Amino acid sequence: MYLKAPLATLPTSLASSPVQRVQRILLALVSAVLLLDAGVLMALRHFNVGVVVPAALGTAGALLAWQWPLVQRWRRSKRSHARLWNWGWALLALWVLSVLLFWGRLLGTGVQPEQVPPVAAIVVLGSGTQNGQPRPVLAERLDTAAQLAHLQPSALIAVCGGVDWGETESEATVMARYLMERHGIPAERLVLEGESTSTELNLQLSRPLLQARGIDATVPMAMAMVSSDFHLMRAMAMARQQGLTDVVPVAAATPLATRYNAWLREYFAMLSSWVLGEL
Repeated sequence: MYLKAPLATLPTSLASSPVQRVQRILLALVSAVLLLDAGVLMALRHFNVGVVVPAALGTAGALLAWQWPLVQRWRRSKRSHARLWNWGWALLALWVLSVLLFWGRLLGTGVQPEQVPPVAAIVVLGSGTQNGQPRPVLAERLDTAAQLAHLQPSALIAVCGGVDWGETESEATVMARYLMERHGIPAERLVLEGESTSTELNLQLSRPLLQARGIDATVPMAMAMVSSDFHLMRAMAMARQQGLTDVVPVAAATPLATRYNAWLREYFAMLSSWVLGEL
């Protein structure tokens, strides 16, 4: 009669099989990249879900790679451990697939400035300032908005955002100064909304300011909205909730140094907004 050997008595050489060695090396490399990415952003004083989660994943992966032989012995000690191990990797694979699919959706959101039909207003969503200057992500949004503004010289430009933590000026003030000094946008074309603290409020509080200048944002093709490529999907969902169903989304590129981190952060932000019923 054929008898199955218990998992605990399987040869320990399995722990050092070629497949296992490749898994361990890949895990160590991915963990190092995640930790490096999070470490650089933390050094730049970026602390958010998109930084903390990669740091936690990188730390867990590094510990797993370091203790690989011990973990493999635990995996082989019981069939339930082996099943748990396999389920863990399967769930991780599904999660990674969901992130990649989400990123694919992000890449298809928004148009370039030269593709925007004539609009009456350009709304630029805030993204953070530091020492009285736009952070790189916000600078990209402003550069894109300036390109659109030069293509459509009759459109007003609404810049949105309140005072960031540790700053003395509102984002709107910093954004307006950047557009005037860097891109030569006349002050009379600018509408400053300097109270908001979120994307939802960016849109909500800028509307009456535009209406005071004779622009109804609910009129078809009245408004273009400029934001980062990773942020447009959620921003458009919030705009639709406010009755802005015909807004033209304009995508600004995300700086390479923070691109994938920002996209990962947006993945969790979309999940959070969906759970909270904000979208």
